[in-house]
Amino acid sequence: MGHGAANNVIAMASIESVTLEVADPTAVRSFYTAAFGLDSQVRLRASEAPTTGFRGFTLSLTVSQPSTVNSLIGAALDAGASSLKPVTKSFWGYGGVVQAPDGTIWKVATSAKKDTGPATRQIDEIVLLLGVADMAESKRFYLDRGLAVARSFGRKYVEFATPSSPVKLALYGRRALAKDAGVSVDGTGSHRIMIGSDIESFTDPDGFAWETASR
Repeated sequence: MGHGAANNVIAMASIESVTLEVADPTAVRSFYTAAFGLDSQVRLRASEAPTTGFRGFTLSLTVSQPSTVNSLIGAALDAGASSLKPVTKSFWGYGGVVQAPDGTIWKVATSAKKDTGPATRQIDEIVLLLGVADMAESKRFYLDRGLAVARSFGRKYVEFATPSSPVKLALYGRRALAKDAGVSVDGTGSHRIMIGSDIESFTDPDGFAWETASR
């Protein structure tokens, strides 16, 4: 993994996949295929781990234009998602938030104010946002594991540079993330998510578990 190499390259965590722990993987798989066309980036495994309320994370789909937001949100609602925040324009762009039947919260957004072409279902990037209790501690924890900061807004938001990863990683204050998703910050039990990476397994300060992913 590059430890101890002459040029001192350290193993850098890269998210290979995100595994959602759900009660019925078969039913949930058909939802994600119909709603977002997601297959390899989001994996599913059966779990009955107790969980209530906000699970402390959201997944965000960044797209190129408003019509694509409408297309994906519409498909998700048709496939059985519930609306948490209706699609709306704001000063930063255009987007909406839905909750999948398995309980996972998804935001679909674009920074574009208007369409520049026909509507598609093209997803430009998938971002996993982890809600953290202590931004400074969590940021330091991930820097110690070889991640580099791409963008940072004080103690509010940190996005890591993982150029080759199919899923990007960002940290947000837990309360702010719940507000952004349109849900109460309260939640207990399992996060119901496993992050697959190319380095050894670990658990972060907020209890999010990482495992070595099989490619």
